[in-house]
Amino acid sequence: MRTNPEAAALRIVSKKEVPLLYWTAAAWGLAISFPKDRPDLIADQPIVEGLIDRARALDERFDRGAIESFLISYEPSRQGAEGDPYARARRHFQSALALSHGELAGPYVTLAQAVSIQQQNRTEFESLLHRALAIDPDAHPESRLENLVSQRRALAALAR
Repeated sequence: MRTNPEAAALRIVSKKEVPLLYWTAAAWGLAISFPKDRPDLIADQPIVEGLIDRARALDERFDRGAIESFLISYEPSRQGAEGDPYARARRHFQSALALSHGELAGPYVTLAQAVSIQQQNRTEFESLLHRALAIDPDAHPESRLENLVSQRRALAALAR
């Protein structure tokens, strides 16, 4: 995995293992993004990319767009990819909205924090966060906790 994340190790993973790929990539990506005293972890970024890209190739619809939502925040830091990273993040946002039927607040908050801030687009930032807050968390009980957490993130972002 460290020398070639797209090698046979990931090619043998099947669709039933997509949750493992997704959660491993999410946890590893978070581990890379936080500690400032561990620059060695940045070298693991290609592994995270290999895991999430394989998960997406196997089942991009996983968990109503969870992979697409992950990629909204990941694309701006992806190394060596072609094209505008913010345009790629916006495509993932549109896909996440479609897969979740617009019922999840998370993609709105993620795009606001990962793209609108970087592009210094305050109008879009506030609009996205207000759209996240407009979602009724009780309308879809299976997503209630996820929506409440995302809405708290939206409120905190607006307060700053």
